[in-house]
Amino acid sequence: MQRFRIYYAKLEALRYTGNLDVHKIWERSLRRAGLPVAYSQGFHPQPRIQQACPLPLGFLSQAEIVDIWLDSEDLTPEQVCEHLCTAVPAGISIDQVESVPDLYQPALQSRTISSDYRVELLEPVDRTDLTSRINALLDQPAVIRQRRGKEYDLRPLVLSLCLSTDQAGEYPALQMTLSAREGATGRPEEVLDELGIPATAARVTRTGLTYL
Repeated sequence: MQRFRIYYAKLEALRYTGNLDVHKIWERSLRRAGLPVAYSQGFHPQPRIQQACPLPLGFLSQAEIVDIWLDSEDLTPEQVCEHLCTAVPAGISIDQVESVPDLYQPALQSRTISSDYRVELLEPVDRTDLTSRINALLDQPAVIRQRRGKEYDLRPLVLSLCLSTDQAGEYPALQMTLSAREGATGRPEEVLDELGIPATAARVTRTGLTYL
């Protein structure tokens, strides 16, 4: 058996495709590519596919990761990449495939600690005012919010937040790094809400994942 890690981008065509459907897309793509997918044990065997960190619906990404297990011994990352690149649909762009020697290494989802996002604002915003709102948020010791009927503190989930330096004018962009640990995940739309920016007025792209 072999384990491979696939780094890919989720593009506009799949922007409103949820994580369960993306999982099914990978199942179909692996079958279409003719790769020998390994299956789990038990009464209902499932293809061994693990996504690193769920991406909220409506977001794009340049930094998605999925692990796959193949019932093979001598496939190379280059061969896997070649087969998959012809099988994935529009909306997925494979950047790299690498071999993971440890078949039993813990799942990436349990090892992910943070996500980086670029948020492009689609409505004009005064940069000075937005900078003040960002600083006010970061200066607060706690930001208590409700999620699914339970209180939580957003502030420790915001690891960094600033205006991007590469986009000037009245349509600025934000760079944010949010916690992505299990049970302690920050969401870009909640940060935007605290800044007084509707989620519909922003285009969010995940640009990086950090894992242990």
